[in-house]
Amino acid sequence: MSGNWNSGLPFLPGYAFYDVTKSAFHRPQTLDYKNGYALPRRPTVGIGQDPLFSEQLILQEISKLSSETPAITYGSFDQSVVEDFIPAHVALDKKVLRFYAYFQENILFSPEEECRARPVVIYYYLEDDSMCIIEPVVENSGMPQGKRIKRQRLPKNERGEHYQWKDLNIGMDLEVYGVKYRITQCDAFTKEFMESEGIVLNDPEPMPCVTRGKNPRPSYTTPSEFDNKQQFLTMDRKVLRFFALWDDADSLFGETRPVTIQYYLVDDTVEIREIHKPNSGRDPFPVLMRRQKLPKKIKPESETFPRCVLEVSTAEVDEYYSPKDFQAGQRITLLGRHFLLYDCDGFTKEYYQKNHPDMKMNPSELPKNTDLLREKKQEVPPYNGFGSLEDSLQNCFSLIPEPPKKNVLKMLENDHKVLRYSARLDSQNPEDEGRRFILSYFLSNDMISIYEKSSRNSGIIGGQFLEKTRIPKPGSTLDNPEFYSPADFAIGATVEVFSRRFVLTDADHYVLMYLESNASQIPCQTLDSLRQKLGVGTTNNQSADQNGGDVGEPSS
Repeated sequence: MSGNWNSGLPFLPGYAFYDVTKSAFHRPQTLDYKNGYALPRRPTVGIGQDPLFSEQLILQEISKLSSETPAITYGSFDQSVVEDFIPAHVALDKKVLRFYAYFQENILFSPEEECRARPVVIYYYLEDDSMCIIEPVVENSGMPQGKRIKRQRLPKNERGEHYQWKDLNIGMDLEVYGVKYRITQCDAFTKEFMESEGIVLNDPEPMPCVTRGKNPRPSYTTPSEFDNKQQFLTMDRKVLRFFALWDDADSLFGETRPVTIQYYLVDDTVEIREIHKPNSGRDPFPVLMRRQKLPKKIKPESETFPRCVLEVSTAEVDEYYSPKDFQAGQRITLLGRHFLLYDCDGFTKEYYQKNHPDMKMNPSELPKNTDLLREKKQEVPPYNGFGSLEDSLQNCFSLIPEPPKKNVLKMLENDHKVLRYSARLDSQNPEDEGRRFILSYFLSNDMISIYEKSSRNSGIIGGQFLEKTRIPKPGSTLDNPEFYSPADFAIGATVEVFSRRFVLTDADHYVLMYLESNASQIPCQTLDSLRQKLGVGTTNNQSADQNGGDVGEPSS
C-alpha cells in the first residue's frame, strides 16, 4: 500500500484515516534550519492537496534571494580599494614633535642682570595630543631644573580648548599657565612632519643672550688669597686615595691594620677608612676618622688650647695638611696615629705628576711582619676516610655542605654502559686460589664494583664483594688523586683495590668494541692484549658477544 493512499480524498474532517501500519508514535520534528533560519518542515502529502503550498513558494523565494549576488543591488565591489584600518594610537605611537624654546625670568635686586633667558624643550606626543616641557639640567647652576610641566594636555584658552600640533610654529609665543615660551627651533623629524601636513614653518630664531643692566651698581669684592669658588668648580668629586697601614702596635693587643686615606681636593678634608674582611671578628665600623680638615701646625699662642674638649677652629690653626704632605712610600702622623703610605691609585699618581712633578710616588714593599693584605691560601684538612673525597671536601667550603657537581653530559651519554672483566684474587693464602670475580667499570661515573662468583663446596659465600666506588691508583696522593680508567685494564694487569690485588684474566667482547671506538685514548698494549685474548677464546665468549650491550650484574 502506498504512502499516499488517501491523497485522492479531500482534506476535511472525517476523510482522514490513520495508518494501521504506523509503529512510531513519537512527536516528530517540525522545523528545519536553512541558511541559519528555522523553517517548517515540508509535509509528506501531495502538492495538489498541500495546505502549505503557499509557504513553499515563500521558501523558494527566500532561497532565491539568498543565492543572488549583492552586485545587482549594490554594484561591483573592489577588494583592492579597502585598506586595513589602523587606529591613531598605533599609527602615531612613539612619534614625538620636539621644539626648542626659552622663557625669560626676571631677576630682582641684582646689579648685574635684569632678566635671564632659560632654555627649555617642548615635546608634543602625537598619539594623544599631550605635551611636556623639560628644562635641560646644568650642573652646579644653583637653580631647580628638569621637568617643568609633566605630560598632559595643555589648555589653550578659557573655553576648554587644548593645544594641537597645528597651533605650534617657530617664532610664536606659547603661553602655558601664565608663562610665555618663545619657540626658536625644532628638530628634523618635526620639520618634515609639519611640511608633510601643509604647514609652513617660520625661520629659526637665535637664542637671546642675558640682558645686562644699563647702569649696574658698583660692587666691591675683597681680594682673597685663594678662590674657593674656582676650587669647588674644578676640584669637585676629585679625591686622592692612598693605601696605608695603621701601626697600632703600641696599644694593648695592638696590631697593624690596613686602611685607606682619602684626601678631598674640593675642600682639603681628609677621611680615613678601615678595610674590613669577612670573619675578621671586628665590628663593621669602616670609618676610622670622619671627614675633616686636619691641622698640621698650631699657632704658638694656642698651644694650651684644650683640643681634647673643644673643636679647633681656624683661629688656632696656623697650617692645615695639603697634598704636598702625602707621599707614597713615606710615613705620616695624623691625630697621633702613625700610618705608612705604601701605595696609591692611578688618579692620585696622575695628579702628582701634573701638579707636583718633583714628588715621586714610588710604592713601597709591605713589612715582613705583616700579612694582612696578603691572601692566605685556604688549607684543606686531611682526608678522614669517611665518604668520598668530593663529599668530604664540601664540608670545608660551607657550614651546610652541598653535593658535589656531576658531569651530567657524561652521565647521559654513557648511561647503562659497563665494561666487565673477569679477575682472580692474587693472594698467598691457598684458600683464595679458586675464587673468581667479575670487575665492572661504569663509564657514566668512573666507578668500579666487584662481584664474586659462587663456588660449590668452597665455604665462601659469593655475592657483592665491593659496592660501586672510585678506586685510586697506588701511589697517588690525596691532594691530586689518580683513579683507574679503562686504559689501565689490560689482560694480565694487576689492579690494587684497597690493599687487595686482582689479576684480570678475561673481558667481555663489548669491552673490545668500546675501546676500539676510542682507540686514540687507549694504549696499544691494552688493545693487543684484549684482541689476543678474545681471538683465542671466541667460542667461550659467544654469549658475551651477544649480550655486549646488556650490562647488568652477572648472576651466580
